[in-house]
Amino acid sequence: MNQIFDDLRAEYAALDALVGGLTPAQWALPTPAPGWTIAHQVAHLAWTDRQALLSATDPDGFRASLREATPDLLEQGANPSPYLPGTPLEAWREARQAALAALREVPPGERVPWFGPPMAAPSMATARLMETWAHGLDIADALGVTVTPTHRLRHVAHIAVRARDYAFSVNGQPAPAEPFYVVLTGPSGEQWTWGPSTAAQRVTGSALDFCLLAVRRRHRDDLAVHASGPDASRWLDVVQAYAGPPGPGRAPVGATAESSTH
Repeated sequence: MNQIFDDLRAEYAALDALVGGLTPAQWALPTPAPGWTIAHQVAHLAWTDRQALLSATDPDGFRASLREATPDLLEQGANPSPYLPGTPLEAWREARQAALAALREVPPGERVPWFGPPMAAPSMATARLMETWAHGLDIADALGVTVTPTHRLRHVAHIAVRARDYAFSVNGQPAPAEPFYVVLTGPSGEQWTWGPSTAAQRVTGSALDFCLLAVRRRHRDDLAVHASGPDASRWLDVVQAYAGPPGPGRAPVGATAESSTH
């Protein structure tokens, strides 16, 4: 449990290092998400970290706010910057610190509510790490820099593997009955595996590329991720590591299409 919380703190710090010294002009740079600047990306992270804080400290309050959600509230989550005091960076630093501290205090085995299924605090921390990394990619793209992959990608890959059946469901497809064997090569050359090695349906390749696909930041055609078996191939068309609608994702390199955020 401590590992995921420490890794979430490290992921926060890595993105903070990227945005902490930006100029006002850089905060206004457009990102690959249509209509979103770097400021929007960080403000969105602040908003979702605040939701995680509410979920961890006041589950009933979070459920009540979810039941009473209106289109205005949902729009606030998608474009939150006008609703946050101070700068997006100040709001995010405050929200993330409080959320991380609150998640550490959730008793082991207790599940907290979320926009998708309820989850244990380590799973919530994994989701926060995944989203921070994904939006950090959008910011890096806007700045024209490359994010160095780390061992923390294992958490992103894990949540995507665990969400296999959910990904099929939100895309209106039946989930395969058989388990998959997933073998990914991490940034240091290590192999990460999930599922039985005897499974006929397999996914192999770069952990970074699998994670890029699972957060819809790159198109499948541009990535070194391979499927063996029709169900595994079908999964790579719908794989996602986040709750909610899948969105259109990115177009292949050289094509013209809009991207989406999650």
